[in-house]
Amino acid sequence: MAEDIRDKAFISHEDAVGLNFIRAAGPYVFRRHYRQGLRSHILEILKKADVELESVGTVSEGTRWFPRARPVRMFRIFRTRLNTLKNALSEIRRVRIVERYLAPDFMASSNEFIVDYMGPEGRDLMLCGFQEYKQGEIVDPWSILDRRLYIDALYDSLAKNFEQLSMTKEVWATMARQKATVFIQRIKKMISEVGYIPDLAGIGNLVIEPAGEIKLVDINNISKVAFGGHIPLDDRGYPVCDKSVEALQHIEDKMGVRPADKNEPVYRAFLNRQRMRSVKVHEENFYRQRANSSGYPALQR
Repeated sequence: MAEDIRDKAFISHEDAVGLNFIRAAGPYVFRRHYRQGLRSHILEILKKADVELESVGTVSEGTRWFPRARPVRMFRIFRTRLNTLKNALSEIRRVRIVERYLAPDFMASSNEFIVDYMGPEGRDLMLCGFQEYKQGEIVDPWSILDRRLYIDALYDSLAKNFEQLSMTKEVWATMARQKATVFIQRIKKMISEVGYIPDLAGIGNLVIEPAGEIKLVDINNISKVAFGGHIPLDDRGYPVCDKSVEALQHIEDKMGVRPADKNEPVYRAFLNRQRMRSVKVHEENFYRQRANSSGYPALQR
């Protein structure tokens, strides 16, 4: 029996065009993105002509170069089984909540849709999404670089890879810190008003563009914020809520106009020593289970 596409460790162009809702003769090529998670397949959607140009190259001023094809969109296939239409709509509703606080300035726009997937066991609901492609450098909350060195490293990487970054490091750093502070404030507002937080802990979930805006590009794991003694775990057993709050504090320390105030209510509730010790136990259990399992790509944290 053929394997359900949601259960595969990785998928290819052939897998994508083999889906009953994708036109095989379309003008696009699907290519596996370098980032793969536990919760979705991520494919780049590329123009066929751009992919061909990667192979044959083009001549400019007597020099042949091979430009990498740039995605026009990202295609996500959510691995989670949807028992009912209500479950699917609930997932989409969480995305819309995040959009309300972060879009369009701090989030890659995404259009989710529910399809009637023809799998090896018959018809089933499946959640997919077409997402805006964002170029930039990864924002890593867990970097060992200090406040000054971290923002310098981001600038240096962006200046090397993007010609449009023409401002000085000092000007860019000031602008980036101001925009990061607004992003952090939006996340805190989301927490206080509706009690949700997106996954900020995964490495690669956030990128910073040449213009200095942080963009959330991974919307697969939006968790309810639970104050109190209980430590919530996601469907894979990861303490994503607590780790996202911790990541938020690190981002504020490294990129905000001012370092984080550890006495703020959200930080005080989640980042006390006793709770963080308990979170560490859950995190270690998660990675231990991951090490003993097979069939899925390693989660980037």
